Amino acid sequence: MPDTAAAHVSVYVLAAASLAACCQLYRWRRQQQQQERQEQSSTRSAGVVRGVTALIGNTPLIRINSLSDATGCEVLGKAEFLNPGGSSKDRIALYLVERAEERGELHPHTQSCIFEGTSGSTGISLAMVARAKGYRCHIVMPSDQAVEKSQLLERHGATVERVAPCSIVDAGNFVNVARRRAQTYGDDDPTGRRRGYFVNQFENPLNAEAHYRTTAPEILRQTGGRIDAFVHGSGTGGTIAGVARFLRPRVPRLRCFLADPQGSGLANKVNHGVMYSDTEREGSRRRQQVDTLVEGVGLNRMTRNFARLFASDGSCALDGAVSVSDADAVRMSRWLMANDGLFVGSSAAINCVAALSIARKLGPGHTVVTILADSGQRHLTKFWNDHAMAGLGHPTDAPESLDGFDQLI
Repeated sequence: MPDTAAAHVSVYVLAAASLAACCQLYRWRRQQQQQERQEQSSTRSAGVVRGVTALIGNTPLIRINSLSDATGCEVLGKAEFLNPGGSSKDRIALYLVERAEERGELHPHTQSCIFEGTSGSTGISLAMVARAKGYRCHIVMPSDQAVEKSQLLERHGATVERVAPCSIVDAGNFVNVARRRAQTYGDDDPTGRRRGYFVNQFENPLNAEAHYRTTAPEILRQTGGRIDAFVHGSGTGGTIAGVARFLRPRVPRLRCFLADPQGSGLANKVNHGVMYSDTEREGSRRRQQVDTLVEGVGLNRMTRNFARLFASDGSCALDGAVSVSDADAVRMSRWLMANDGLFVGSSAAINCVAALSIARKLGPGHTVVTILADSGQRHLTKFWNDHAMAGLGHPTDAPESLDGFDQLI
């Protein structure tokens, strides 16, 4: 009898184990089916994004064929002009506004207003994001910037205030004016919800953080980590600081270089530790410290974002800087249009001049990455106006070869 009972128990145990295994297999199959249905649903809706802000980022990295073929390197440009607002500034516009919302500094649909002092591109991006998220936008910009930037801002619904160009220490500087406008906006609102938010792109560390968290990881993924040099200019310093600080620990032996326009003191600061430009020589001082037709990059002061590239002992995280003349920026833009079909703005042009220089310095077989920040479409009345450029003494025909570009670090 005990043997019979034991046999029955064994049968029950085996049956229970078999049932448990069947249940486990059933659950696994159900999970697989659910996952497949989710994947199919995701695939069906992959072409649909939620609003214009969902288009920001994940821009392609393209081979610039003419520069690559001429140097034997892979010269790659991240096509930031394909962002919906037309430039890399879309990234910081969205990132900074969303962080302000998280902190409770901005509430949509309360007539709150976003303020910024900008040469144009950041303003256009902010105006787009503001409209998409339910805010007003007020942009203050220097009056010598291309007029089409003002027109684009107005078409995006922004209030545009153009002020005379002057130093950052002057109360009338476009950045300082924007700050004051934000501080007084909403004073008459008893609820306190109608607020003015000053973006402060030059000194806001979230600027560099936006590129650290978005632009740089994209570059790392798109190159598979096979990158020898990163080259970029500096206006606010956010892009070059964010990208360089992200990539350096993750890409062994990566070298990072600044592309700097004429009149800017940043190249001298990187190469020699002193903020200085030739336009500051006695007898050569002009209307502005940075006297260049290149818009959006080049300064004679350290922004908080750019300063993140320097250690307390003064050492710099960059490996060098390339100074680019206005003439070469114009020539490069015409070269890229004629040979690659790339219609780029002035800052992208100096990036490409510098990238060419670095590729030549490193030699064949290396990969050099730069940023094509915006297109030539917002530079039609100045940088891409052949009559205006010829009046400044710059050749406007595409050069026959790249031999004339000989910048040295």
